[in-house]
Amino acid sequence: MDFDPISIEGCAYDQIKSAVQKSTEIIESVRINTPSGLATVAYPSTALHEVITNAVLHRDYSIADDIHIRIFDNRVEVLSPGTLPAHITPENILNERFARNGAIVRLINKFPNPPNKDVGEGLNTAFNAMREMKLKPPVVSQDGGYVKVILKHEALATPDELILDFLKTHDQIRNKEARDICFIGSENKMKRIIQTMIANGLLELVPGKTRYTAAYRLSRRRGK
Repeated sequence: MDFDPISIEGCAYDQIKSAVQKSTEIIESVRINTPSGLATVAYPSTALHEVITNAVLHRDYSIADDIHIRIFDNRVEVLSPGTLPAHITPENILNERFARNGAIVRLINKFPNPPNKDVGEGLNTAFNAMREMKLKPPVVSQDGGYVKVILKHEALATPDELILDFLKTHDQIRNKEARDICFIGSENKMKRIIQTMIANGLLELVPGKTRYTAAYRLSRRRGK
């Protein structure tokens, strides 16, 4: 409630473009306290674009209401009028497909530089973008008469935490597996993280492995 609500109007194509631009402008004006001092809030632009596009294209147009974009210090909420269509639920929304407004989706996709360039991949793309930026994935829910998607400015667990969680249910972990769960592309970067965990007594090298088959397990000295 920093200022009066802003209305974005026009055709669906223009609504998406203008809403993303204005939301990004407002988000970039937000400052939050961090251990290093005040910092600018940042979300992956792809995630914001895909969530807003999804809200405009898949809302229930039989309901006389607006899409609401709420921007807070620690999250962005996008509320789209209507319930999830057909068999779609918050749990299966990334894997199932059902277009409530199929004609709108197809027509928008024919525009130059369409906002739904990869039809059917919108929320999947948003989830991947948040992970790549090391932020927790979007939260999708049915909130009364709206479908709500929340983008939280909340970091994923540290690589150390993710590796230790993995080893709660697995006997060992290899560099590639660690990179996959931590969303780290560099083998050398992951090697440095693992070496630090070994030096801190959290991990140890699994005996009998070569440099090409190296795997790591919880240190037998851990907790002593």
